[in-house]
Amino acid sequence: MNEQKVLIKEAMEVLKVTSRTFYIPIMFLKKELKDAVAVAYLAMRAIDEIEDHEEMPNDVKAYLLSEISQLLLEDNFSHQKYSALVGPYAEVLPEVTLRLADWLLLAPDGAKKNIQEATSEMAAGMAKWAKANWKIQTREDLDDYTYYVAGLVGVMLSDLWKWHDGIETDRNLAIGYGRGLQAVNILRNQDEDLDQRGVRFLPNGWSQIELMAYANENLNMANEYMKSINKRPILLFCRLPLAIAHKTLKAIKDGREKISRIEVEETVQEVQADL
Repeated sequence: MNEQKVLIKEAMEVLKVTSRTFYIPIMFLKKELKDAVAVAYLAMRAIDEIEDHEEMPNDVKAYLLSEISQLLLEDNFSHQKYSALVGPYAEVLPEVTLRLADWLLLAPDGAKKNIQEATSEMAAGMAKWAKANWKIQTREDLDDYTYYVAGLVGVMLSDLWKWHDGIETDRNLAIGYGRGLQAVNILRNQDEDLDQRGVRFLPNGWSQIELMAYANENLNMANEYMKSINKRPILLFCRLPLAIAHKTLKAIKDGREKISRIEVEETVQEVQADL
């Protein structure tokens, strides 16, 4: 087995361990697009692990994320520079973060620049919010934060759909797609975020009611986003996380924290049967 095949196998293993929820829909995609989306997910998860780290000081997070943002703007991402940057934190950072340079080697040529630019923008936004200790005070703050950590994902995916299949989508609806998924995650992880990180992603005066309305508003935009996608593998990819988000939101309304693994598996079957 050559080095490229070994690296692809390792990347898919890390992807599966890191998030089975996204691993499943990524497997629906065709080879070149699957590689591009897998690399994008691993790259963004790599920086997300820095932003979410429970022990790392905010100034260190902001420094690392800002430096990574700059490195990603270079045409040839420097393995050496990146290793020197994250090396001192190797004992506290996970594999998905430490091996960012490896994942980028797997990006298809036509998609690599887009993935690096989007991840760079995300890292810069995360650095900004780390410096601000994630103090969300207004609806505009929440929109800004959720754009960087999720809406941007929707935009990047839309760019990949256009690159691979010529699919044209609405940018605002793509942002709503990402924001909707993120709002549900915020709802689901409220207690954990507060207990472990001391962070509350709610604007001043907001309760769970307003956050649920925010999630619904953006999930409705996500529903509209689906209408512009006419390729079954991509539609399967997009619909599964959306269906899980809708079910999770309903579960939260019913007083549960999340849906069960069995419900996730049932949702996978339902989404496949519907298309």
